[in-house]
Amino acid sequence: MKNKFVSIGIGALLLLILPFFAQYFGNGWVRIIDAALLYMMLALGLNIVVGYAGLLDLGYVAFYAVGAYMFGLLASPHLTDHFEWFKHAFTNGLHAPVWLVIPLGALVAGTFGVLLGAPTLRLRGDYLAIVTLGFGEIIRVFLNNLDAPVNITNGPKGLDTLDSIKFFGLDLGADHTLFGIEFHSVTCYYFLFLALVIFAVTVCYRLERSRIGRAWMAIREDEIAAKAMGINTRNLKLLAFGMGATFGGVSGVMFGAFQGFVSPESFSLDESIMIVAMVVVGGIGHIPGVLLGALLLSALPEVLRYVAGPLQQMSGGRLDSAILRQLLIALAMIGVMLSRPRGLWPSPEHGKAAPNPVSAK
Repeated sequence: MKNKFVSIGIGALLLLILPFFAQYFGNGWVRIIDAALLYMMLALGLNIVVGYAGLLDLGYVAFYAVGAYMFGLLASPHLTDHFEWFKHAFTNGLHAPVWLVIPLGALVAGTFGVLLGAPTLRLRGDYLAIVTLGFGEIIRVFLNNLDAPVNITNGPKGLDTLDSIKFFGLDLGADHTLFGIEFHSVTCYYFLFLALVIFAVTVCYRLERSRIGRAWMAIREDEIAAKAMGINTRNLKLLAFGMGATFGGVSGVMFGAFQGFVSPESFSLDESIMIVAMVVVGGIGHIPGVLLGALLLSALPEVLRYVAGPLQQMSGGRLDSAILRQLLIALAMIGVMLSRPRGLWPSPEHGKAAPNPVSAK
């Protein structure tokens, strides 16, 4: 127990000093870490659906988009600029506080998750993947076209000038100095995202060991047997979709506040596939593995920018650096899956009988 507390203390200390160490090399590295924390929340939410309940969801990015656009509408001048009645009701604009937008983002995304899950209860495997993929594309197309005849999402131009997150008057979008230590905006957001990731890990950990989590795993292993044992598979599937979507909604809210701008381009099919890859590469159903997969696959594209540039120069500029970067990412993922088929950090196998000792002759 003493060693456990020591390990937790050392880990907490490293997480606290990490942004300041990265800040020494430039704010760009801190932004990479912030983005990795957002992807960790997304991967944890998808792990509930894919890892625990065994429901392959290829449209998970839709909930990410719902949370981001909900925050964009509540924290930008878009509604007051395009709706006269809204301008009269809120003269100074609707600048919703963080205590409202985070629960509301989770609620709205969770509702969309249940709406997605309801018509897919009888589907499994490839058919479920196709339907969820279509749902994600439908949301993106709607966001891209809901600028006429009534301008709700501003179409492909997106929503800009979004408010930053404020805590008790502390603006995370501005730089601050405390005890002689300079906290840049990206560093302030780091601590907020870290707190949300720790909360998400706690929720997932408790869910995994609860009756609901065990029921999800029973459905994943054999849905017919789970139903025969009296498990309400319909309600538990809907709960898995709703719970997973809430993580995506909160991540979308944080993404909108962090970027200050949202557009449909940020929620493409490639993004959804990358989130699924994070769960698979890390280790399906295992929280530490999912976190590791999200960290590697979110930071790897940014780190490979420094590799693709020299390779482009070696080719005389004939190869595009972006294409080279995607090629290197694909090769890295193929190498991981060939060497570690169950993921980088798979869940331990329980319940297997120990090998019988060889009897002495």
